[in-house]
Amino acid sequence: MRKHTKQASVELTTSQAAEIKALQALPDNQIDYSDAPGAMPEEWRDAVVGKFYRPIKQQLTLRIDADVVDWFKRQGKGYQTRINELLREVMKKEAKH
Repeated sequence: MRKHTKQASVELTTSQAAEIKALQALPDNQIDYSDAPGAMPEEWRDAVVGKFYRPIKQQLTLRIDADVVDWFKRQGKGYQTRINELLREVMKKEAKH
């Protein structure tokens, strides 16, 4: 059984814990999903992949030509974010090749 790092807000009874353990041991093809039908395709129509994904930022020292930095800074607040977005676009484009 997998150990959880968070403590349950309500302690389980012995029978509840045994039921959970038995369910965890079941292969997927033996689980009854009849009371939880799958989502229909139209329910996913407006879904956005990665909507809440936030990559971990890494602080580093990067040497960029002064005129390039100046150009980004003149665009206004958030120039580091814009630089990151442009680098990500290039990364995604290259990953497709």
